[in-house]
Amino acid sequence: MPKRDREATRARLLEAARLRFAREGYDATSVRDIARDAGVDATLIFRYFGSKKGLFDEATADIPADLLEGPPQELVARMLQSVVFHDWTRYGGEHPLVAMLRSSAHEDARQRIREEVCATYVRALEDLVAGGDVALRAELLSAWLVGIGILRGVVATPALAKADPASMAPYVEGVATTLLGRPMSGIAGQ
Repeated sequence: MPKRDREATRARLLEAARLRFAREGYDATSVRDIARDAGVDATLIFRYFGSKKGLFDEATADIPADLLEGPPQELVARMLQSVVFHDWTRYGGEHPLVAMLRSSAHEDARQRIREEVCATYVRALEDLVAGGDVALRAELLSAWLVGIGILRGVVATPALAKADPASMAPYVEGVATTLLGRPMSGIAGQ
């Protein structure tokens, strides 16, 4: 009997989980569905990830590590690339945040969204705000960028679905500059 390839099995489970969670959310996804999609027994999910929650956490942990690296005035460009234009094929073409949003009825998922969005995206934008209402302005810009990602990737509104970074650049730079109170650039170059 051939020896099971633990890493290949783990990778198949993660791939199946990413697609299921992105399409259906946490509560509507069962470990049996994920295991069936991966072609393995459901007990392996518990062996490799400890629980469905452990699998969800690992399957949706794809915020790019280098998002905060680089010139501060290009942060919005990097965020737009991550949320809107990155190739998220392994999530059915959607950002892992969408999987978490579809799972937001589950308290653990909602808390994780709040922590990741606030600790990563919003906090980085707060550091760029010139003037008052720092938290509000950073959250408004974050909400706008996430909304663009949802309308483009999930709803597929016609104009956004066809838009490329160059066509969006002047608008995104304008809104970002207004909300942050300082010039933002680099969007068209993404």
